[in-house]
Amino acid sequence: MKFFVENWILILVAFVSGGMLVWPMVRKGGAGGAVNTGEAVRLINREKGVLVDVSEPHEYSAGHAAGARNVPLGQIESSKDLPSNKALPVLVMCPTGARAGRAAAMLRKAGYERALAVAGGTNAWRDAQLPVERADAGKEGAKESSKGAPKGADKAGEKAADKGGETSAGQTSERAAEKSA
Repeated sequence: MKFFVENWILILVAFVSGGMLVWPMVRKGGAGGAVNTGEAVRLINREKGVLVDVSEPHEYSAGHAAGARNVPLGQIESSKDLPSNKALPVLVMCPTGARAGRAAAMLRKAGYERALAVAGGTNAWRDAQLPVERADAGKEGAKESSKGAPKGADKAGEKAADKGGETSAGQTSERAAEKSA
């Protein structure tokens, strides 16, 4: 007990410095830097984030987030479909989110400072009722969504994204339409 009384300042400094080392991982949601769908929509709408789907082509054609680029995990390091501006947020997803974490880590090693996995992947994207496209359908009928986005959904989606909650299709579907045009 005498040791703790005499060295309380050193013990306090050790705890504080340890907490400062752990804080960035806690704040970003772990070492993988995963974001939820609400934060992903906010990054797309406000910071020109780019969605990259690392699914295999057959998985991608079965259904992917609207406007997502398909870069299979095995081709992530050599792909020309990635943005040239490495400061932009790159939001990586796959059907469940398992491969996305590995792909985001690979992209960060390649210099993409803001490569983030979307937690839950395409499944979470669908659950949040965000727009999903199918590559095997025709261009006009390719988009699917469990609920259509009303005219005011873009503002409601932004407010929900700011709060970190799930969002509606709003501006994401508009951005996807702009990217495909």
